[in-house]
Amino acid sequence: MTIAVDFDGTIVEHRYPAIGKELPFATATLRQLMADGHKLLLWSVREGDTLREAIEWCNERGVRFYAANTYLDEDDNESIDTMDKNPNFSRKLKVDCFIDDRNVGGLPDWGAIYQIISRGITYEQYLEEQMRDDSNEEEPKKKPWWKF
Repeated sequence: MTIAVDFDGTIVEHRYPAIGKELPFATATLRQLMADGHKLLLWSVREGDTLREAIEWCNERGVRFYAANTYLDEDDNESIDTMDKNPNFSRKLKVDCFIDDRNVGGLPDWGAIYQIISRGITYEQYLEEQMRDDSNEEEPKKKPWWKF
């Protein structure tokens, strides 16, 4: 699966143009997705030096992207920052899914993100499972009102 991942607010806290603190389990989850064979693309508002800083920050933590702010074309060996080189560039990405804090409903935690992607389920299915699991937990038994 090819996955586009936002940086600010998704991998790290919003502190643009600085790099914020890592969100819990973000890079660990991305490394596991890479190990599972998924291709990651960085999709960010960052460009130029701030984009390079974000890429380096991720590289230092073992997260490698196939491309940044551009599509991944298997027939084209161009890499990060190819927008300026390609006159036919389109910002529409050819990916299977996006991980972004601007999702409708917000950003799920990284554990949920991993479960959704690795198991091939929808966010709705994940939430339904969580609600079923929560409803199966036994609540403490209360005394009947007539025995007080």
